[in-house]
Amino acid sequence: MNHNLKSFLDEKVRMYNQRSFIPNDPICIPHLFSRKQDIEIAGLLAALFAWGNRTTIINKSRELMQLMDMQPFVFCTQHSPQDLKRLTKFVHRTFNADDLLTFIEFFKNHYQQTQSLETAFFPRNKMTVEEGLNNFKQYFFKEDHLKRTEKHIASPQQKSACKRLNMYLRWMVRKDKVGVDFGIWNAIKPADLICPVDVHVARVANRLGILDCKQTDWQTAVALTNYLSTLDPKDPVKYDFALFSLGAMEKFAL
Repeated sequence: MNHNLKSFLDEKVRMYNQRSFIPNDPICIPHLFSRKQDIEIAGLLAALFAWGNRTTIINKSRELMQLMDMQPFVFCTQHSPQDLKRLTKFVHRTFNADDLLTFIEFFKNHYQQTQSLETAFFPRNKMTVEEGLNNFKQYFFKEDHLKRTEKHIASPQQKSACKRLNMYLRWMVRKDKVGVDFGIWNAIKPADLICPVDVHVARVANRLGILDCKQTDWQTAVALTNYLSTLDPKDPVKYDFALFSLGAMEKFAL
């Protein structure tokens, strides 16, 4: 273990894993709610929208919540055909109204069977994150659906780093006393999470000597997490706050 690097990253975690982090991050969208199911739905949609400009991500996510009357669970499970019409012009980058209606139908069907989205990822005990993400994609698309919507849900089976879904799992699973992450799921432990990796996080990790890679895929995410586990075996993904913020806020790797 590089103790100097650990001290450096621990300090960055303390700096950025604060309530002040919330308003300018997509995690502010599920923080609009207190009901578990609202947090789950708003969180998943905000996480899936999370590529590109963060202000745009937040604004489009908030727009969608407003279209759902700021009650995403009620809207998704109790909507009328007339309610759905207000969504026909919604678009965020490549995510359009057809994709949105697919998600709403999924939420409606899932919540008719169970009280949490957690079982959509982890229906069995002792599943890994890799198994959970692969399961979620297969489960989500088990019914007839538009082929185009498949691109919005990544999976390790496709070798994707699954940055946005790993971020969502961090939000739902990771527990600490600060209150940025929600920690409302218990099927897996924070120690089992995989660090969200995009090109910016990978660039910072490369510069710090944690990684030596030219691409970001599932193996990159696993390799980064394995290293971070040497720094904190119980909570390796807390370092996402450090690596992401070093890249996004401090432009460390530029």
